[in-house]
Amino acid sequence: MRCAWQTYKNLLPVWMRESVDKLGKDTLQELRLRLGAPPELVLNNKSCWLDKPIRKEDLNFCINVASRYSPWASGTVAKGYITAPGGHRLGVCGEAVIAGGKMTGIRTVTSLNIRVARDFPGIAKQTNKHIGSVLIVGKPGSGKTTFLRDMIRQRSDEHNGCVAVVDEREEIFPRAENGICFPVGKHTDVLSGCSKPEGIEAVLRNMNPDTIAVDEITAQEDCQALLHAGWCGVKLLATAHAGSRLDLFSRPVYRPIIDCGLFDTLIILHPDKSWHCERMKL
Repeated sequence: MRCAWQTYKNLLPVWMRESVDKLGKDTLQELRLRLGAPPELVLNNKSCWLDKPIRKEDLNFCINVASRYSPWASGTVAKGYITAPGGHRLGVCGEAVIAGGKMTGIRTVTSLNIRVARDFPGIAKQTNKHIGSVLIVGKPGSGKTTFLRDMIRQRSDEHNGCVAVVDEREEIFPRAENGICFPVGKHTDVLSGCSKPEGIEAVLRNMNPDTIAVDEITAQEDCQALLHAGWCGVKLLATAHAGSRLDLFSRPVYRPIIDCGLFDTLIILHPDKSWHCERMKL
């Protein structure tokens, strides 16, 4: 298991670092900070709390460090999150700023959910035989990004051909001061920080990939970009929010990629971190 743990601790107010380190260095999944309430540590799906309540200054400190003191310059704030160094993600809640009927930012932050980015080399090793296009699904917190990361490495190391990763939120292969936090594989190229449709078009045009990998398909634009890549003969690795085959097939946003048979294999992740494979077409 790998984790930029020191980077994670540096996101936190000084007064809670020692306690968080002692309680959660190896098992912390997320830290929930709510204004006026004690910090909640989620450890292997069980919670414990520190004693001291969270102040507004604590929330501001976390946001400033995560964003390198430019929180409102980050386009992702309008989507309710900030990706911090090391790939750790801060989910942000508070009073939304609305313009033109859309959320453009958040003022008066009242709570944060700081998720720990961990890497588990080898968890996708048994997927090597699935050499076509693969869709990974699971509920929030099931480990989709972690599983995708290792599957990218497995394919990059075991099969010939480039794997081009479009890392929109910089969470698949997060950056560090000396490069990238986690190993990427022998034949992997990573494009970070741009939208999936723009990134897919860029790597398709410029990198001659055998496989394109993306995390969290959430919009029709994502599906259309994947369809375009598939029509060009590129294999795909992707993740989507769904708890089961039935859940996936019932969501209209995914119908375009399901109906045309874009993916060969469906991998379903379970809350207990187990998983199983199914053929996409029965």
